[in-house]
Amino acid sequence: MERPRIYFLGSGAIAVPVLKALSASDKIALIGAGTQIDRPAGRRCRLVPTPVGAAAEEIGLAIDKIPSVNTPEFLERLRTLEPDIALVLSFGQLLKQPCLDAPRHGCVNIHASLLPAHRGASPIVSSILSGDRTTGVTFMRMAPALDSGPVYCRLERPLDGTEFAGELELELGKLAASAVEDVLLKICSGELTAEPQDDSAATFCRKIKKSDGIIDWTRNACEIDAMVRAYFPWPGARFVVRAGEGGAAAATVAACRVRPELAGAPGAFLSADRKSMIVACGSGGAVEILELIPSGGRRMTAAAFRNGTRGVPLTFPAAGQETVK
Repeated sequence: MERPRIYFLGSGAIAVPVLKALSASDKIALIGAGTQIDRPAGRRCRLVPTPVGAAAEEIGLAIDKIPSVNTPEFLERLRTLEPDIALVLSFGQLLKQPCLDAPRHGCVNIHASLLPAHRGASPIVSSILSGDRTTGVTFMRMAPALDSGPVYCRLERPLDGTEFAGELELELGKLAASAVEDVLLKICSGELTAEPQDDSAATFCRKIKKSDGIIDWTRNACEIDAMVRAYFPWPGARFVVRAGEGGAAAATVAACRVRPELAGAPGAFLSADRKSMIVACGSGGAVEILELIPSGGRRMTAAAFRNGTRGVPLTFPAAGQETVK
């Protein structure tokens, strides 16, 4: 069998290991790659490539920066390349039917969950928030309905309840990369066929908003711990705190642990000295903040943060009086 002709579409960090695996393969012909256009970022609004775009530059791979995959111009380019498969991972654009039909074997998506669980835009975050004991990646043939296409294979990765979203994203990218060559070869040879998903078992997740990261201390301590891990590095599990009679400041929790043996009024500081910062939750005990990132500052230990506030009492502003920016 001739080497399968693959066109790759990806943008996010999870897609970088897959791009590198495809470009290094001597059994796959990577005939092209595309990503989202550069976007302004930072205070100076400089144009920054996507993680896939930056990785392509690093390995010397020419990459298409695509405003829309559904324009006649891109569709003509894709058809001219005559791909066997268009492989899609964390690309960030909806592919309409003409694009799905262009490759010989259609478009294959790698989704960062064990479908039909967590269909949608935030499967990694949702898996952590849900307390799943297992996650993974799914290779599926793309269909018009979101993440509903038939499945070629699933690769599992156990979870122990300590994972952070950013680290788990990279691990799942490496997991997908370890199998991508074999899966694509078997799809093109007909050795691997796609099986329909059980739609009755489907769960769904939406795009994460910045406001999702605001901590509500009336929630269960384990839920807040999951928020810290699921929303790091973005949007971050955040709170506003007031030191003494001074102004309020926002901070993001970077690391914490649940203290089930402790209890108190939700939002009360059970300890806020130079050794620990412990906040009571609505149920399940309390959360001990180990590391945090003050707004506009660097990551630091809770002890270092307390040194900066000179040990004055900490309180949370009343609801509606202060908001996280």
